[in-house]
Amino acid sequence: MNYISNGEREESPAALVKRLNLPFNDLLLLTRALTHRSFINEHPAALEDNERLEFLGDAVLDFVAGAWLYNHFPEMDEGELTRMRSALVCTEQLAEFARIIDLGAAMRLGNGEEQAGGRQRDVLLCATFEALIGALYLQNDINIVQGFFHAMIENVGEQFLLRSDLQDPKSRLQEWSQGHKLGIPQYVILQASGPDHDRRFEIEVRINGKVYGHGVGHNKQAATRLAAQETLNIIEKSES
Repeated sequence: MNYISNGEREESPAALVKRLNLPFNDLLLLTRALTHRSFINEHPAALEDNERLEFLGDAVLDFVAGAWLYNHFPEMDEGELTRMRSALVCTEQLAEFARIIDLGAAMRLGNGEEQAGGRQRDVLLCATFEALIGALYLQNDINIVQGFFHAMIENVGEQFLLRSDLQDPKSRLQEWSQGHKLGIPQYVILQASGPDHDRRFEIEVRINGKVYGHGVGHNKQAATRLAAQETLNIIEKSES
């Protein structure tokens, strides 16, 4: 019988399957997904850790997160979709998903990692969650993974999308400007240069006649975004 540092019994793979209603017939595969290399170091009889499944799960998560964002935000451009996907599958967010389903209780850790608080470490929770996704994909198919992960995204979706660091800087700047009754920001092209295959745009932001930030990019959209972000940075400094 194994106990974790808080005195509670480590959750078995079978118990995890039952609690989360996971479609697993191969409990050995799930066990591998839950096994950290520190456990292998202390239990030579154990066959394999979860690092290969972690690798697979990372790739699967990139796809399912991207598909969810693509379908839910039809007007969002590629750059913004990429940024949102990165935020959805970053270490901290995946660790939070792992905490939501209490995955830490089922992780198989070596005693050293256990005593070091491994069940609460973001990097281990993230890795185990990725391995779980990898195993879920191998046991079933991409549709099952999508159903599982998309439900988790939608469960935290509102809070996630309200994070200020994920909002488009142009939208944030317009909210600030209108909130201060200064009208809508104007984006003025100061210069457009270079050949067609390597254009360079310089754009400045004007709010109520006052010049704020500048942005330079290879297209108008990128330059505008950078100008808006620089303006937000200027405003933040002036208000702090």
